Amino acid sequence: MDDMEFAEAVKTVLRDLRAQCAVQPDIRSDDGIGVTLWAPDGSGQGLTPHPDGTAAELHLADQVQDWAVEALWSEGASAVWPQCPTDPDTHPLTATVRTDTAVWVCPKRGTTVARIGELETQ
Repeated sequence: MDDMEFAEAVKTVLRDLRAQCAVQPDIRSDDGIGVTLWAPDGSGQGLTPHPDGTAAELHLADQVQDWAVEALWSEGASAVWPQCPTDPDTHPLTATVRTDTAVWVCPKRGTTVARIGELETQ
């Protein structure tokens, strides 16, 4: 995966974070190698490309989800991100690939909620 593909995948996943997460990161580039998301409490989470360059959005969605859960918990908010629209505050959506597309699914029902990068603003 080249730098342009990585940057585009990061932008796609961060759209979902902006749309639905109560805690927003301070985003900093790490000398072109990766990106770090910084939480209000000062903790950081690095985003890196998948080692073999596959499933970029899926790999990054997992990393961003880890950051969001920790940041929400640290702020005393419900540590569920992204919220499942049919089961709010019970479980987060799960990132997976269906028909060659990275999507968020409800792990309880198995239904696709949205493509990664296309979650609706709450």
